[in-house]
This record gives sequence, C-alpha cells and structure tokens, in this order.
Amino acid sequence: MEYKRKPVTSAHTVDLTSNPPKLSARDSAVISPNGTIIHGRYGELHPDIVPEGVPLEYLALLRPAAEGAAALRRLTSTSTTKGTILIYGATKPNALATLQLAASSGHAVVAVVSGDHSGKDEMLEVIKNLTEEPGTAVPEEYAVVKGAFRDLVHLTAHGDAMKSTSFNPSAFLNEFKQNLLDYTNTYPQTLPAAVDKSVLVYRGEERGQKYFKENMNAYLSQFSKGCAPLDTQKFDRFFTKEQYALWKKKFGEQTTAVITGDDVSDFAPADIVQSMINKPEAVDSSLTLSEVPGESFEFVPYEFSILQQTYAQEQVKEMSTGGGPILGAVISVTPDLHIASEAIAKAGKSIRAKAEALQFLTESQKNAFAAASSVAACAKRAGKQVLVLGGKFYIHAINRD
Repeated sequence: MEYKRKPVTSAHTVDLTSNPPKLSARDSAVISPNGTIIHGRYGELHPDIVPEGVPLEYLALLRPAAEGAAALRRLTSTSTTKGTILIYGATKPNALATLQLAASSGHAVVAVVSGDHSGKDEMLEVIKNLTEEPGTAVPEEYAVVKGAFRDLVHLTAHGDAMKSTSFNPSAFLNEFKQNLLDYTNTYPQTLPAAVDKSVLVYRGEERGQKYFKENMNAYLSQFSKGCAPLDTQKFDRFFTKEQYALWKKKFGEQTTAVITGDDVSDFAPADIVQSMINKPEAVDSSLTLSEVPGESFEFVPYEFSILQQTYAQEQVKEMSTGGGPILGAVISVTPDLHIASEAIAKAGKSIRAKAEALQFLTESQKNAFAAASSVAACAKRAGKQVLVLGGKFYIHAINRD
C-alpha cells in the first residue's frame, strides 16, 4: 500500500495464494500520522472501535512495527543522503517494518532472513520483492560465510566502485600461468603417453613377445604427445589478461565444437599459449569492457571476477553507483540468536572460552550467531550503529566476536 504521507507504523499479511506471493492490501493495519488506525478492509477506524474493528493479530504487531520505525529513524537521523541499511531477522515484525520503511524511503536494504524462515522459498521471495535495487535479501546460510556477505554488502553499497587495491586480477592470471607450467612439466613433449617405453616389459607366453612392443607402440601412438616447454620469460611478459581472454575464447569455441559433434583438431592448451606468446594476437573489442565517455575501467577477464563483465554503457553506469554508504544495522533477536548470544556473553572475554561455549549450542543457534555477527561486523567496519530489537540481547558479545 502506498500513502502520500508515510505511516508511522504498519502491519500486513502476506498473501501466499497469489503467484508470486505479495502483501495483502486488504489485510493490513496502519497507524496514520494523526494517530487514527486505517484498516485495509474496514477503512479508517476511530480509536474507540479499534478493538472491535481490527483483528487482534494486527494490534499485536503494531508495537514491534513501531520499534522498527524508531530504529530506522535513529540510523538515518544524522544522514542527509540515501544509504544502505543492513537487517538480520528480516521476517520478524520489527525488522520487517524497518525494511518496508527503508525501501519506501529510497534506501538500499541488505536483508538476512533468519534460519526459521530461510528455508521457505516463498518467504524469501516476499522479502526480496520488498527490497529495491540494488538491495537484496539472502538466507541466513549465506550470511554465515562472512567473506561472501561482506562482498555482497560492499557491492550493494558502492556498486562497481568495489574495485579496489584489495582486488588484484594479476593474482588470478599468475595462478593460471602456474597451473599451465605445472601441466607442461607433468606432461612433457618427450612422452607420447603417461607410460614411457622404457618401462614396457613383457611378462607372458614366449609366442606373444614378438608382437608385444609393436602392438604397444601402435597403441600409444593414438595419444597426442605432451607439451613443448614454455619460454617462461616470454610467458611472463606477453601473456597478459587480454591474451588470456582470447585464449579462453578459443577454448570455449573448441569445447562447443566437441559438444555439437563438429570436426575439430586437438586443443593443446600449452601449444596454443606458446604460439600466442611468440606472436601476440590482437584482442577483439567484444572481449573487453565497454567504456563510458569520461570514465575508464581496468579490463578484467570475465572468469576472474563477477564485478566486471561485458555490459552495455547504460548498465555500466548503473553498476558504478550503489545504494549509498552503510548507515547502520538492525538486528531482530530470534530465539536461537538470544540463546547463542547469552551463552557467548556468559562464557567470558577470551576467544577460547567463547569457542568452548559454541560447542554446546545447536547448529541453528551457531548459524544465527554467525549470521548476526556478519551483519554487525559490516556496520561496525563502516563506523555505524548496530541497533537491537526485540528483547534482551547481549550486543557486546556480538560486537566483540
């Protein structure tokens, strides 16, 4: 539902009978700025008749909705620009209110659905639909992997500007080069197959010895020879990221030909690289990132990073801008998170004590703590607040971890 004046609090039912699921406009309750309650089915209700006109479950949701609204107001009170809000427990009433109000106000939201709902595709889809691009929603299991979640948050907030000195595409190229050198050393050109002729010893009946080596030589001749040694100096100097992209294109074309049954010659990776470093080939413009006038982008092969692919100019522009700086995080306390954080807080200050306390928790409790920690860590790294909603919670435990 959309109002010209933003409501202070609201509560909605998710209509799972529609495809895809959506918020039910009729089954909703909203507190308007002047204090009256508006129900989607019954319209504006006078406070005196609210107990009779609004279903009890909506009245129960209004308080946590107010918590979510207050949390967003606090996180955005010192910011004059739109930004990125992080949320854990996005399906809980208070966090859901934060998400709805943040998205409708133009903020990007990275929402984490807690373990009790992250396995329900319909619920995750509803939360995703509530976020506005570049915001998104992920299950708790994704946020447990802190590195992946940190990258997702960074990309959401900063867009293509995530490219930084910490991202080194040369490391990927060097890894490919080392793998290819290992390959040529393992399968040198001197060997027609994995078995050397010197180890071919006949052990059998005398009458078969005459044809043994002749037959084995014919058998081994079916296999292509190994790789010629690479000139490491040329390899290091001339096999650039652009040449790698061209090599990968050649590999892709050969693979496609094999799948479609076309007649193709043997594809010897090292031999092709050898010819490319002896005579570097021109790289087709389709393999490089399109440039926007007035801006420049370092070329990174597709396989090296999800951050740079070949996009149209308009798409590159959109990627270069994200949701804005991180404004803070909201954590809605779930039962599993409450138990886990309480156990960690009581364990003591040492890492060993915390680790031992974790061993006595269930997997769902551990995951809840790890995912909430990921959310809190991203906000703290940005120097922003972590607000906790929904009961007693040991925030110092999660902040220290």
